[in-house]
Amino acid sequence: MTTLALPLTDNGHLRRRVRALAENRPAVYRMIDASGRVIYVGKAKRLRNRLLSYFRAHYPEDKAARILHAAADIQWDLMPSEFAALLGELRQIQRYHPVFNVRMNRNRRIGFVKVSNGPAPKLFVGSTPGANQMRHYGPFSNIGRLKEAVRVLNDLLRLRDCALKMPVTFPGQGDLFAASPRAACLRYEVGNCTGPCAGLVNEREYHDRVQQAIGFLETTSMAPLDDVIVKMTEAGENQEFELAAFWRDRFDSLEWLLAASVRAHASVAALSFVYVDPGTYGDDRAYIIKHGTVHASAPAPHTPIEREAFNALVLEHLESEPGSRAIPARAIDETMLLLHWFRKHPSALSRTVPLEEWCEQTQAL
Repeated sequence: MTTLALPLTDNGHLRRRVRALAENRPAVYRMIDASGRVIYVGKAKRLRNRLLSYFRAHYPEDKAARILHAAADIQWDLMPSEFAALLGELRQIQRYHPVFNVRMNRNRRIGFVKVSNGPAPKLFVGSTPGANQMRHYGPFSNIGRLKEAVRVLNDLLRLRDCALKMPVTFPGQGDLFAASPRAACLRYEVGNCTGPCAGLVNEREYHDRVQQAIGFLETTSMAPLDDVIVKMTEAGENQEFELAAFWRDRFDSLEWLLAASVRAHASVAALSFVYVDPGTYGDDRAYIIKHGTVHASAPAPHTPIEREAFNALVLEHLESEPGSRAIPARAIDETMLLLHWFRKHPSALSRTVPLEEWCEQTQAL
């Protein structure tokens, strides 16, 4: 259990330092407790105003007051712009894992399809990044429909949906003299799971099924949807209308998941360009953004020599291509930040140049 520093009775020294030293410009700030631990990271468009607002908050009902009363010191880094402050805030949160940020800033309105690692991978829906070894597909906005579609995909491919900690065994791995294995749930009995918990499927077959699911999420294989179409058509031809309706519902779920996957990948892939972000005081920066993550940044180039040096940096990142449409777990928060920024500030897109076009423009100068 994480403990916080006891509330300080007098924050007057912090207030005086903020008034004397803090400037009204973009920044990332850190609240530090008496042990030197970072307990909160925040960003501000106008640092001085933001920090002084903490001292006007009411303790204990206001979160800002609770953070301040647990703090013994405030530190900050000035940033060239609000965008730089947002990015800096995220990276410092990822570095320090402050207790107030980790516990209180969870966005559960966006979902991802996760594919776990291990001997018998599992497909499931989650709203926060999982382990770094997991594949993440998305983002998806309709979590209810997403869960239903993933359930249909799991049932169709007979993949497990039990707890990640459920023991898994494959034929030949168990005790030869043990009693006959039995699946841990009814999904095996009704034909919706291959039973990896009881050694009822071999490892290669199970992984082939997982690869079909991954292929569908990456929109490189339509096999699950094709199977549903065949079953739906056969039921209709045999005048088994209830069965046809059953498969029609599953077709609708998988068709929605396929279309949503295409849109999600397109929205992330579109975030590939050089973005020149104007600094508040003229300190513009250029960011190399590719597939929804910031790969590098530097002061915005103006002279031919500066553009040539930055062009070399762009070429270095232009050549690397992702091997999968999955979003790495470590990059999810940054991808969501970029999606939100360019949706909230559509005018910022006018300051972007596709990576290839940037290189061509530089070579033409």
